[in-house]
Amino acid sequence: MAVHIRLSRHGTIKSPFYRIVVTDHRNRRDGRFLENLGTWNPLSKPVAFVIDRERLAYWRSKGAEPSHTVARLLKVHAKAEPAS
Repeated sequence: MAVHIRLSRHGTIKSPFYRIVVTDHRNRRDGRFLENLGTWNPLSKPVAFVIDRERLAYWRSKGAEPSHTVARLLKVHAKAEPAS
């Protein structure tokens, strides 16, 4: 079973927000998922990006592959976080 970390669209027309979920690659975009890792709201100012880093690391260690969009978001928002 190939597991992916990808976005699931929610919200209304012209007002979307996204959940970052772990799912089997065969499931629909907004269908069943294994775990909800966080959210991304591109319309808020500043952009709201929340993710559980521990669970992300867990799923990556189990072989879950992030989608291109999720990988880009992780890279962009890793730079924005202060080093602690």
